[in-house]
Amino acid sequence: MAKSRPPKRILESYTIKGSDRVIKPGDCVLMRAYDASKPPYVARVEAIEAAGSRGTNVRVRVRWYYRPEESIGGRRPFHGSKEVFLSDHYDLQSADTIEGKCNVHSFRSYTKLDSVNAEDFFCRFEYKSATGSFVPDRIAVFCKCEMPYNPDDLMIQCEECSDWFHPACIGMTIKEAKKLEHFFCQTCTAENGKMAENSHEATAQSEEKPVESKRRRR
Repeated sequence: MAKSRPPKRILESYTIKGSDRVIKPGDCVLMRAYDASKPPYVARVEAIEAAGSRGTNVRVRVRWYYRPEESIGGRRPFHGSKEVFLSDHYDLQSADTIEGKCNVHSFRSYTKLDSVNAEDFFCRFEYKSATGSFVPDRIAVFCKCEMPYNPDDLMIQCEECSDWFHPACIGMTIKEAKKLEHFFCQTCTAENGKMAENSHEATAQSEEKPVESKRRRR
């Protein structure tokens, strides 16, 4: 008579091998890639289970986050360097492949961080791996180029219409944009007769100082 396999045990937590960091279902983790030249995979732990006669074979059921370059459409200009997509791809992996914990923030929370650390990521889309589609399939666009916001890029805000612009799209350098004390876009300047406070001549005379920008610090 064949021996029956010992039942799986569902664990409430697991201590990452070689560290004192504890993970629980709902935590996000970095998992070792098969190709050592690639960055670790990002996943959300759905469940932790132990198998084997002594319960030493610990596995984690995960839901993968995809990086933009791993999606069917590939990386686009508006994708941030720390952006990931929550996919519908579930998997069961050995807990030994976990390298550490990480944080996957909402897009809004990420843009409010004072600084971005190596373990910080953000997610604003869910990704359907079979079809390459995204949820939501439309998001707000900004600037004359009508592109979604990339939090890695500096943008400046018009004080009249509150729209955001890439310096390059309005004929400015990053250095010039950082010197601005006030900015009114071309449309608002023409419509309201605003002084050209965003002109290059006025910019050159201003002292360099930080401006409110849509760019995260690292």
